Amino acid sequence: MNLAPWAIALFTVIAVYFLDHWENKHIKSIFDWVPAILLAYLIPAGISYALGLDLSQAEIHDYSKEFFIPLTIISVMASLSLGQLKAIGYKPIILFVAGSFFVALFPVAFVMGFSETTLVSETLLAEGFWKGIPPVVGSWIGGSTSQLVLKELVECPEAIFLSVLVMDNILVNVWTILMFQGIKKSNKLNTWFKITDKGIPEEIREEKQKPIPIWITVLILLGIIFITNYFLESFVGKVVLLSMVGLALGNFIPRWNFKFSLKAGAILILVVMAILGLKLQFDTLGFDVSFFGFLVIWLLGHFVFMIIIAKLMNVNMAWVPIASMANVGGIATAPAVTAAYEKKWMPHAIVLAILSMATGTFWGMLTIYLLKGMASS
Repeated sequence: MNLAPWAIALFTVIAVYFLDHWENKHIKSIFDWVPAILLAYLIPAGISYALGLDLSQAEIHDYSKEFFIPLTIISVMASLSLGQLKAIGYKPIILFVAGSFFVALFPVAFVMGFSETTLVSETLLAEGFWKGIPPVVGSWIGGSTSQLVLKELVECPEAIFLSVLVMDNILVNVWTILMFQGIKKSNKLNTWFKITDKGIPEEIREEKQKPIPIWITVLILLGIIFITNYFLESFVGKVVLLSMVGLALGNFIPRWNFKFSLKAGAILILVVMAILGLKLQFDTLGFDVSFFGFLVIWLLGHFVFMIIIAKLMNVNMAWVPIASMANVGGIATAPAVTAAYEKKWMPHAIVLAILSMATGTFWGMLTIYLLKGMASS
């Protein structure tokens, strides 16, 4: 067995993890603009390039697909508590789902409506950039886990995937700044749109029981992965099955360790991305301005659509940037943006972000199914 890819991946995960948790203002400022997930992808590629190694076909990639990705999926899904969702209320959840609906189906509608334009015919379809769309759907709705799973499902080329990562990173950083400012205008928007329902959501109660030990949690997760790999070969089948099993673990096993599941999922995402970075070839990197413009239209449309839904449901406009960040940002940025409006709502934003992580893969699978038919025709 070639140990080089394992050593590079391990070094990357350890380095990125500790840098991300280093309480240094200069390091923190770097991670504000270059997220850990992107750095974990670039470092292995840089090391491989510097050492003149081609690790794109290394055995470690098979282990990632058979073991690390499935383990990431079940860990993330097991961190979602359905009981906590009830405290948010149905209106914010419907608003969030509407935002996810737009993210998943807008590219399909765009390709259908503008199939004769240069952007669609020569960029999205002819140059294969449509394969970069499902990872964006996964990134915006589900986060890094869904992004990686959908990248594998759609077989997105490494060059396009890196371009998508770079463009997505730029947009999400800018969008976060805009949402920080936008949520402060929520009360003015409520007045402007004549929103009368400004109810405060129910307080989320945290479990006070002591969770099951970490070692038992690890044994359960690993046991399920080995059993699944033994009886099931289909990667898509594993994604669906492990998502359902993970959801069941988090909601039917008494005293399930939600905190550890979420933390394990975050670390495993770094592991998977570091392994994926071993496939990257820098000389294939490109930046397509037309595709970036498409992403901007897509993101703006998502926000406008949610404003319309919020108006129709008569729900506080503050939930629009919160739901948008739960979709596009994630578990770190959603509560941070929420705190700029009402700190008591931060736990609700975290639960919405976890719901986003749990559903992103399925939305992306729908996007893949619809886009594949258009690309083939």
